[in-house]
Amino acid sequence: MLRCPLGSTILKVKLLDMGEPRALLATALSPPSLSDIERTILLLKEVGALAVSGQREDENPHDGELTFLGRVLAQLPVNQQLGKLIVLGHVFGCLDECLIIAAALSLKNFFAMPFRQHLDGYRNKVNFSGNSKSDCIALVEAFKAWQTCRQRGDLRHPKDELDWGRLNYIQIKRIREVAELYEELKNRISQFNMYVDCRRPVMDQEYVHKQRFILQVVLAGAFYPNYFTFGQPDEEMAVRELAGKDPKTTIVLKHIPPYGFLYYKQLQSLFRQCGQVKSIVFDGAKAFVEFSRNPTERFKTLPAVYMAIKMSQLKVSLELNVHSSEEIEGKVQGGAVSKLRSTRVNVDFQKQTVDPMQVSFNTSDRSRTITDLLLTIDVTEVVEVGHFWGYRIDEKNSGILKKLTAEINQLELVPLPVHPHPDLVCLAPFADFDKESYFRAQILYVSGNSAEVFFVDYGNRSQVDLDLLMEIPCQLLKLPFQALEFKICKMRPSAKSLVCGEHWSGGASQRFASLVGGCALLVRVFSVVHSILHVDVYRYSGAQDAINIRDVLIKEGYAELAEEPYESKQSHEALKGLFSKSVENMADLSTSSPVKDDEKYLIRVLLESFSSNKLGAPNCKAILHGPFNPYELKCHSLTRISKFRCVWIEKESINSVIISDAPEDLHQRMLVAASLSVNATGSTMLLRETSLMPHVPGLPALLSALFAPVMELRVDRDGKCYTGVLCGLGWNPTTGAPILPEHDIELAFDVQFNVEDIIEINILRAAINKLVCDGPNGSKFLGPERIAQLQDNARQKLLGLFCQLKPRQRVVPKWHEKPYEWNQVDPKLVMEQADRESGRGKNTFLYQLHKLIVLST
Repeated sequence: MLRCPLGSTILKVKLLDMGEPRALLATALSPPSLSDIERTILLLKEVGALAVSGQREDENPHDGELTFLGRVLAQLPVNQQLGKLIVLGHVFGCLDECLIIAAALSLKNFFAMPFRQHLDGYRNKVNFSGNSKSDCIALVEAFKAWQTCRQRGDLRHPKDELDWGRLNYIQIKRIREVAELYEELKNRISQFNMYVDCRRPVMDQEYVHKQRFILQVVLAGAFYPNYFTFGQPDEEMAVRELAGKDPKTTIVLKHIPPYGFLYYKQLQSLFRQCGQVKSIVFDGAKAFVEFSRNPTERFKTLPAVYMAIKMSQLKVSLELNVHSSEEIEGKVQGGAVSKLRSTRVNVDFQKQTVDPMQVSFNTSDRSRTITDLLLTIDVTEVVEVGHFWGYRIDEKNSGILKKLTAEINQLELVPLPVHPHPDLVCLAPFADFDKESYFRAQILYVSGNSAEVFFVDYGNRSQVDLDLLMEIPCQLLKLPFQALEFKICKMRPSAKSLVCGEHWSGGASQRFASLVGGCALLVRVFSVVHSILHVDVYRYSGAQDAINIRDVLIKEGYAELAEEPYESKQSHEALKGLFSKSVENMADLSTSSPVKDDEKYLIRVLLESFSSNKLGAPNCKAILHGPFNPYELKCHSLTRISKFRCVWIEKESINSVIISDAPEDLHQRMLVAASLSVNATGSTMLLRETSLMPHVPGLPALLSALFAPVMELRVDRDGKCYTGVLCGLGWNPTTGAPILPEHDIELAFDVQFNVEDIIEINILRAAINKLVCDGPNGSKFLGPERIAQLQDNARQKLLGLFCQLKPRQRVVPKWHEKPYEWNQVDPKLVMEQADRESGRGKNTFLYQLHKLIVLST
């Protein structure tokens, strides 16, 4: 008895219906301790295996009625939270995925993270997860990939299967064990009338995205209260630390030795396994390594940055073979090179240059490219909603482009001297009006005998045969690229767009393409951040006034208003200052003072001495610190007991590195952990199998209220609005004490919630109850059509709760003056929400309906 999980034992006792578990278990030969039994009963109530009846005087805190969920859990060979995951998967029509996750998490992890190949194993797991940032979804996708390969007959021979496993960092023996348990679980739940549904709606193109979101919500429901959120990075400090570099593409290294730029090739090769290095800026003892970004992909922190931060987490040693500064200064130019010690040096791998550079924050050096805040443009490439490429079509710019094209097409073209590779700038052909001309282009991908190239002066892309790519002369490489990259300012995807798509829904993408296609657009520049123009975009249609494209997208529910990042606001102020002066003065302002030629000369001398081995073999080792990114996020728990514990995420988890993509967005983000453990002193928690929830405003509050056994709304002093919520098992009416205080969650709302939201949550809880209840109307006795109907209803209600047409209004969080204290509301203002079904027989629903608080108008 002491070996068996106590939760399972208590559920079996309840199934036998032999009285209170405490009394019965006390008669065992080796009885569990009384406090363990009492605590386990409370945890079973929290999961929903035993009914919670709310604040009833006669409720026994150490016993409770068995629910339908409790009956199912008693029959499953997995822990209670995984059993609940399966049942919620049945409710919301994602049972197959939940069975895979439950089977996989009950056994040893089938993802392999071999020593010395941990980085590749991590990258592979991230690839399986898609953009979901969820370990559980990575398990599902890997399992389904293996299943599909087997069904196709690709893994008939054991050797083929082992090779597949090695390639995908998956342990075949373990994934087979998962498949066995998956089949057993499927078999066991069939007795409760739960079956995997293979139907898929034919018409719904957004089904895959909705299904993934519903699965993430189900994970949050099953693993309540393992909820976590993040601290906010300090944008101003971070911008300073990165010296104006783009945090989405850049990492910082410290302890760089003197004359660090001599070792740029060593440094580049240290990060080759992360991604393509575009440039390295050496600044004293720091170096900023910038990775190449594909110009046709959406703005997000590059996988290369995640991989580099992962290297630091894995304590991968970053070592350079270097010369001592005394040796360098003694041997080169009679020590004249010592003035380079404090020079900021930029190594550009694309243009193959090593030059001294000005210390500058991003606005002043970029404003040179803009001589006007109003531009007329043609859109050539839409990356995603609000993010696109184009070029200026005013007379001056058209002249520059014509002249450039003429110059290129008078050249004697020579084939590429090196094999084509991503990021290489070359000349590529493009046919326009039946006439083929060559233009400057950057290679994006090489596959087979062709390459996808991006035309850097126009902003469009095309597929080109490798034989047709030509070398670009040096003087043409130095000219600035003419294509401009635009992002609509003050806009973010609405919750509906996030839920129904990959950041933006299909509908939003189609609408945006129709708004920017087929006509010249007018853009007003708000700011310039990392070479990207943040703009307002206007479209003229016929005789009507100009329409602002952001306004249209917000009005139609695809987008919502958002804050601009700190750097954008900074740039906006600087641009306002520049353009308030006369344009003639602006030209003087924006051109940087000429860089000292002697520094350039000394850098060249030093590099030549190094490469011709005049300095001899390097005889010192320099150990670098990092890589760092100031936008890395730290996690903290939402439950009372763990509020001040230090939180670590297991290094095998996809979310062991989390970097903020939108630090200006102050809405709380949420992480859910499938399991956690606490160290012996109780100071630190380790989270396993985590899922980062989509960035929907108000999501932590909605999910906590949706899945908490009991909640109490917080109201402001005037009783006019809800300010937050306390979630948990409630309080004991006799003693007034909280029932399970350590798991209570106190939240302050950062978006506005009203009575309708709470009613919607109750309606959804009632919809869940219909699919998991006992009795003659219970789900055991429903036909497949009725079950499908109830599941569709639950799914629609769930999506409706999150995807409101009008976004919830942002509010400043107001914390309750008595956090974690229950019974803070005047009973006269509390409205019971009675479930119509609950009057009949025992009250054994999974979810009780929350009590509403009447607001004063």
